[in-house]
Amino acid sequence: MALNCGIVGLPNVGKSTIFSALSSAPAEAANYPFCTINPNVGKVPVSDERLTNLAAVFQPQRVIPAMVEFVDIAGLVKGASKGEGLGNQFLSHIREVGVIAQVVRCFDDPDIIHVAHKVDPGADMEVIAIELALADLETLHKRRERAERFRKVQAKPEQKLAETVLAALDKIGPALEQGKSARQVSLGDEEKAAVADCHFITMKPQLYVCNVDEAGIRQGNPYVETVKQRALTEGSEAVCICGKFEAELGSIEDPEEKAAFLKELGIPGSGLKALTQAAYRLLGLSTFFTAGADECRAWTIHTGGTAPKAAGVIHTDFEQGFIKAEVYSYEDMIRYGSEAKIKEAGKYRIEGKDYAVRDGDVMFFKFNV
Repeated sequence: MALNCGIVGLPNVGKSTIFSALSSAPAEAANYPFCTINPNVGKVPVSDERLTNLAAVFQPQRVIPAMVEFVDIAGLVKGASKGEGLGNQFLSHIREVGVIAQVVRCFDDPDIIHVAHKVDPGADMEVIAIELALADLETLHKRRERAERFRKVQAKPEQKLAETVLAALDKIGPALEQGKSARQVSLGDEEKAAVADCHFITMKPQLYVCNVDEAGIRQGNPYVETVKQRALTEGSEAVCICGKFEAELGSIEDPEEKAAFLKELGIPGSGLKALTQAAYRLLGLSTFFTAGADECRAWTIHTGGTAPKAAGVIHTDFEQGFIKAEVYSYEDMIRYGSEAKIKEAGKYRIEGKDYAVRDGDVMFFKFNV
């Protein structure tokens, strides 16, 4: 799965504004549809207090957080699956991301044009759900034709795979026809593997981003409740963001000043931080750390990845020549205060090639090249 998150939604719902606030990278934003044509791409640091605390212990020269890539994709309209608007471009770009963050307009403002001329989050989400389902249906029909051909061949392995593919498609098809997502369909591991080459858009994890005004960020509104209810029924997540507020917050560099600004407005924290962390979780990622006087750094690995894979994230030579990993947990560093005391407590471990890295591990690799 791609390690990035695509920001999608109807035209003019605030995708580019949120992207700019996320990445501190300018993305064209204007009060008319299809302002964004080519995707904007930005890398966003994942806020992690553990890295901050490790840096306080080691006092390194550099502190480098984990990153998530966000992609601002052109707005989608009704009929996109048939090429309306920038539909074909939209669909090709969205197939390349690992997680979908759907921005939904949850505020009233007569000066900002809505493509449907009214604010209705439920209808907006339904438009996108249907268009993505229709696009996946087209993919499904093509894959079915190929599986039907393979079912007629004499080789047993090809026949068996074709039967598995068709069984999975028989489950997915009815859901797509109802405008539902493929990820809501219960499939066995073998069935999931058999249709992985379909790259169904609606199989991707999705979260919802409620774009609200400043009043909405403090107390919510009925629009937000509509989005949260849909997210709940889909087993997804919803976060609230005020693009204007986040842009102001992002311009404040001093942490204490930023905290005072949040307190003054009565807001618990940055919506962008919640969005980044949610995307990180949905991408199935975990964090391990390297720590020392030169550098404290957060690294990203797929959850359940082994120690050699973690070493390979740092450098391919580390994975190829992996010998062992010296490991302790972040929690033990906080509990004992130093590597020496961690060793005294017997919490400093030596792990081999089969070790599954845990979120929060602090690691030092031994390798031979």
